[in-house]
Amino acid sequence: MNAIALLYNTVCYKDVSMSTLQLYFAKGSTFSQRTRVVLLEKGIDFTPVEVDLQNKSDEFTRVSRYGKVPAIRHGDVEIYESAIINEYLEEVFPEPPLFPKDPAQKAIARIWIDYANTRLAPAFAKLLRGKDTQEQEQGRREFLEALLYLEQEGLGRLSGNGPYWLGETFSLVDISLYPWFERLPVLEHFRKFILPSETPRLQKWWNVVRDRPSIRSVENSTSYYIDRFTKILGEPTTTGAAQK
Repeated sequence: MNAIALLYNTVCYKDVSMSTLQLYFAKGSTFSQRTRVVLLEKGIDFTPVEVDLQNKSDEFTRVSRYGKVPAIRHGDVEIYESAIINEYLEEVFPEPPLFPKDPAQKAIARIWIDYANTRLAPAFAKLLRGKDTQEQEQGRREFLEALLYLEQEGLGRLSGNGPYWLGETFSLVDISLYPWFERLPVLEHFRKFILPSETPRLQKWWNVVRDRPSIRSVENSTSYYIDRFTKILGEPTTTGAAQK
């Protein structure tokens, strides 16, 4: 990048970073929680706009073309999809950093964020909201496999002696994974599923992450989730024994 281009980019980032940021979110949304935590960790001033997903406003759907939360409006910039929003915030507001600086480590972090999106989250949803017992049991197997993989190939290889996914530093990987752990009581209540004993690192990691002030600020109570999913799923049904 030449000097003129570098100066142009620096000025643009400075200008946009000083603009008012609006966050469109839903209280019960896992993906909204991720972006809310990033904003809090970085101390970014923002205006929260809670979205009724059953009655979406025109303002919201103009910003979020997919009609999903979270979405942000930052000056003239409009972005949706939490992983993309979070990387945008990391670039525009680089302190404190939530991503490694090293390109290889950054790529590895992105792999685990993708794993949260494409493996962990779908398996959780299949176990909890599968249309029948067969689909729920498939979800149970997939979610257990995902947890064991996170334990062995993720924390087992990357965290070292540190409390977080990448070691000593809290990162976008931790933020991308944590919302499903907050919802584990829902799986226990409706599907009799608990973290297996073969995941001591995950349990230790979750105990540390859940106590961060940013996580505490956006957490929902167990009763909130139970009430919410009772309306969606009905009364609890047992599909298989609890994991030990």
